[in-house]
Amino acid sequence: MPPLPHPPPPHRPDSVYTVRPATPADVPGARRIMLDTLYREFGYGYVPAWHHDVIDIDGTYLDDPRHLLLVAVRDDEVVGTTGIRSAGPAHPPHPRRLAERYPSGSTAQLVRVYVSPDHRRHGLARTMVRQACDFAAATPGYERIYLHTNVNVAGSGAFWRSLAEEVFDARGTGEHGPGVATVHFEIPMPPV
Repeated sequence: MPPLPHPPPPHRPDSVYTVRPATPADVPGARRIMLDTLYREFGYGYVPAWHHDVIDIDGTYLDDPRHLLLVAVRDDEVVGTTGIRSAGPAHPPHPRRLAERYPSGSTAQLVRVYVSPDHRRHGLARTMVRQACDFAAATPGYERIYLHTNVNVAGSGAFWRSLAEEVFDARGTGEHGPGVATVHFEIPMPPV
């Protein structure tokens, strides 16, 4: 088995931000961005069955060589996050056919693509997604990149449609309950 790739190098989308793999020192700031997004943007807050990684960032992302948490940093402040986990969509609540198409282990699931509202429109999310996809392409065993999003969040539907192919629109199915408009996407695996 070939060695696992090193995390991607830092990237600067503009002169005041750095995008890089998270370190233990970044965990509190990353958790703050994630929880702020879950409570303020999504409106339903922390749900243990869906968001266990938010509490165990170290165990989920930093301790697993097939997982990655990227942070966007301005000065010493974490202002954005993006993660990759080797997990497909769980059935239930997601349809069985999606769980079969994107099995855990060979699926790189893109998660927690969050940018603090005061730091949007600087290319941070797009930069983090590109680096996360490059990591997935270079990591042995990943065959597909999958994500799902709540398109009720302003701009998320258009953003993901600019990068990914929609594979299932779950709005109206009650997949996650009222107020959650889930749409599933696949991003083409970039060349290594």
